[in-house]
Amino acid sequence: RKGLPMYDAVLSETVTITGHEGDAIEAYSARPLTPGPVGGVVVIHHLPGYDRQTKEFARSLAVGGFNAVMPNLYSREAPGADPDDAMAAARSQGAIPVPDERVVAEVEGAVAYLKGLPNANGKIGVIGHCSGGRQSFLAAVSLPLDAAVDCYGGFVVGEPPAGHPLAGWQPIVTRTPSLSCPLLGLFGKEDKFPSPEHVAELEQALREAGKTYEFHSYDGANHGFMQVDSARYHPQSAVDAWGKILDWFGRYLAA
Repeated sequence: RKGLPMYDAVLSETVTITGHEGDAIEAYSARPLTPGPVGGVVVIHHLPGYDRQTKEFARSLAVGGFNAVMPNLYSREAPGADPDDAMAAARSQGAIPVPDERVVAEVEGAVAYLKGLPNANGKIGVIGHCSGGRQSFLAAVSLPLDAAVDCYGGFVVGEPPAGHPLAGWQPIVTRTPSLSCPLLGLFGKEDKFPSPEHVAELEQALREAGKTYEFHSYDGANHGFMQVDSARYHPQSAVDAWGKILDWFGRYLAA
């Protein structure tokens, strides 16, 4: 009836999706319990893994009106494990960094899951933070998507230094002409991976390829500035970034 508040319940739960080579993998799903139709977002977790804060990112997207699902990239090595234990297990088995082809297939499985939800409108975006930011860009140059967000993704430009956990990753900026969708980039000016110089190089590649993009770099913000569990959390930058994320997906994932 007129005057009553809108129904705003959200369902969050662990689910199983089909990933690389048909493997059943664990994922975290968060979605608004509305009839829709609504857009879907694949969330790619950061290097520490499938933790409390990255699940909160997924729930925030659901509260914002989007279906969200986050594949557990370490599901094979440590299904259901505590995030710290899962990352340690993945490292011990040589699964960090997760191979690019495996990430793309996990995202593809997450896309299929989102498109199969009864309130889905068929439009899909991707977002990632830190290593997940690079993997968000990777997904967007590998799959047909409708929108992408890169939150301070390192090594889209440049290679990890010796001894870095992600050593062996190759820069993927050369794949920019294959970008399938508009890209929002959110960066900290105090970050080293990616540095402002890395961000400028990626922006130049996007401009030369004629791609639709929007970049924002925040004064005083370092790597992980959206991570409320981190000492590097930068509230004023994170609040502004969240507004831009919801606006971006609202623009490109609408029915």
